[in-house]
Amino acid sequence: MTAKLNPLAAAPALMKEWQRLSFVIAANIDPGLCELVEIRASQINGCANCLNMHTVFARENGETEQRLHLLAAWRDAPCYTDRERAALAWTEALTRLSQGHAHGAAYEALAAHFSEEERVKLTLLINVINGWNRISVGFGGWVDPALVKSAKAAAA
Repeated sequence: MTAKLNPLAAAPALMKEWQRLSFVIAANIDPGLCELVEIRASQINGCANCLNMHTVFARENGETEQRLHLLAAWRDAPCYTDRERAALAWTEALTRLSQGHAHGAAYEALAAHFSEEERVKLTLLINVINGWNRISVGFGGWVDPALVKSAKAAAA
């Protein structure tokens, strides 16, 4: 894949703020759950860049290969908790919003496992990863996960 445009070079101030915001939101969610949500949205959106990055981060956080491989089929795999399932269902409902507004059941499951504040945080995370997916796919982006880790450290 050849990059069409480097958004960090084209609009550095806005992109740095977007990046900072995404780090802040992700820091407020359990890292393991955060990576599962980001990977699942990236699978749906076909974002190779984000899939590469978040599977690296998930492994670094102790995620198993089995759970990473089964994520696309999470409904049928017994290795996810009810809380993770609720988050994944909500991720799919919001990521596929244009396919219909059948997110009522996903919200009910979410409400059973997450506080109101956690639901907002998770929804913001889903919005951020969908945004990154669109930026990466739209502009043909590919970033080494080590560069993202160093940017995160610098922003902290």
